[in-house]
Amino acid sequence: MLGLLRTSLTPYRGAITLVCLLQLVQTLAALYLPSLNADIISQGVVLGDTDLIWRIGGLMLAVSAVQAVTSVVAVYFGARTAMSLGRDLRDDLFTRVMRFSTQEMSAFGTPSLITRSTNDVQQVQMFVFMSLTVVIMAPIMLIGGVIMAVREDPGLSLLLVAVVPVLGVTMALVAMRMVPYFRSMQKRIDRVNGILREQITGIRVVRAFVKEADEALRFGSANATLRDVAVKVGRVMAFAMPMVMLIVNIASVAVIWFGGRRVDAGLADIGSLVAFLSYLMFILMAVMMATMMFMFAPRAAVSSERIQEVLSSEPTVHPPQQGQRPTHVRGLVEMAGVTFHYPGAENDVLHEIDLTARPGTTTAIIGSTGSGKSTLLHLVPRLFDVTSGAIGIDGVDVRDLDPAVLSSVIGLVPQKPYLFTGTVASNLRYGRADATDDELWEALRVAQAENFVRSMDGGLDAAIAQGGTNVSGGQRQRIAIARALVRRPAVYLFDDSFSALDYATDAALRAALFPRTRQASVIVVAQRVATIRGADEILVLEHGRVVGRGTHEQLLAENPTYQEIVASQLTAEEAA
Repeated sequence: MLGLLRTSLTPYRGAITLVCLLQLVQTLAALYLPSLNADIISQGVVLGDTDLIWRIGGLMLAVSAVQAVTSVVAVYFGARTAMSLGRDLRDDLFTRVMRFSTQEMSAFGTPSLITRSTNDVQQVQMFVFMSLTVVIMAPIMLIGGVIMAVREDPGLSLLLVAVVPVLGVTMALVAMRMVPYFRSMQKRIDRVNGILREQITGIRVVRAFVKEADEALRFGSANATLRDVAVKVGRVMAFAMPMVMLIVNIASVAVIWFGGRRVDAGLADIGSLVAFLSYLMFILMAVMMATMMFMFAPRAAVSSERIQEVLSSEPTVHPPQQGQRPTHVRGLVEMAGVTFHYPGAENDVLHEIDLTARPGTTTAIIGSTGSGKSTLLHLVPRLFDVTSGAIGIDGVDVRDLDPAVLSSVIGLVPQKPYLFTGTVASNLRYGRADATDDELWEALRVAQAENFVRSMDGGLDAAIAQGGTNVSGGQRQRIAIARALVRRPAVYLFDDSFSALDYATDAALRAALFPRTRQASVIVVAQRVATIRGADEILVLEHGRVVGRGTHEQLLAENPTYQEIVASQLTAEEAA
């Protein structure tokens, strides 16, 4: 945690220094007040000196005003620094996650990344705020309180030797007990977030299979485990506070008892006793504040570890140090000996794949489920990097291209199209921000989406919910295809992007698509033979290997695997 804070708080050294100075002034002012109060009692009230009472009372008001002003300003700058730290951490986490490849995203998991960017950052933020407003004050108050208490009555000060260590040890034991509970609590928050996100996203499936009761039980179980840990934390806190108050009250009684005997014996005056009692409260309050921070510190330490895990995770897909930026990209895609396996996996997902997709041609990839079709497609935009072999665009390895250039020349339509919260237009302009409305309508027309978008309330300005849940699967696919068309890339990658379309719409879309992609390379992954039988070249994959290559007619005549795929779909195609 200290390493994370040392790095993150470096830009705010000036504000932290100012807070320290203000807290010093505030604490010294607070420590000065009991001494003035003792003078009023001993020299003013006992001796009946009214003028002295007015003078010292006025001075106390001035000191109190200084204390109030410095306290307010210190809290303001402390809160501002803590909130700025939270903003910076969230920004750093977001920036790092945006650089993650699919491998890192899978390793951490979406729910965990959300918790780390919100709840964990909030815990660290709260710890910094409490540190700037409480922890800085505690040692000053402790040391100053001891000095002032000894100054008022050295004899009574021996009580501090017994009371302060007992209170400190009690609070330290409580803090040590809470560390494992806080670590467990953060993991359980991850679990609750994960289940909740899954259930909200899959609410239609839950309702379709009438699984509301089962999902309620699953969420209730995760929620109950979080509650159990929180209750354990509450029990420790419930034990700690009465113990602290017991120690404080025993100390107060002891001061009054022994102090009263000293006043009666003439070894001390009543003003010193009152001041000493105030300083004792300051000392014990300082110990309480410092040890209470140990209760915030364990959870903040756990959260900072989780944040640091994300910030220290290097993406497996590294951008080149000096990426090439060709001025013109034709879109020639070449794969040579491409082999890929997931980290830790024993077997290759893809093995020795060769493929050439030329501008103006369509290359299709077909195969059984799990044959590696989508994985092969995802290697082109570097969602993963090849294990061996190379993928090049216009003769330049994609690993040597500037990421911005690589992104700009590729239009990817994923297998599960995702739409963002906003409007139809804002989603389409993800492809190209400066696209005109006419260009958007043209892309929608080619994607066979114009009619249903015009029928929506607002047309291009029609609202789209997060994930596109307010439109059908086929409509999502068509908007995603239109988004890629708006980009006008040199390479189109369609990852089973026509699966939710009926045969008539599929055929109409492919017919309209050809003129728009005439100058680009098109690579299509598909399950349906009808979608890819007009391709210039078809690759047949099986268990990550190319077992057939050629046109539809050639494969139908020569390749057994392709023949099996065609035979399994023949009835459906004839009906279409």
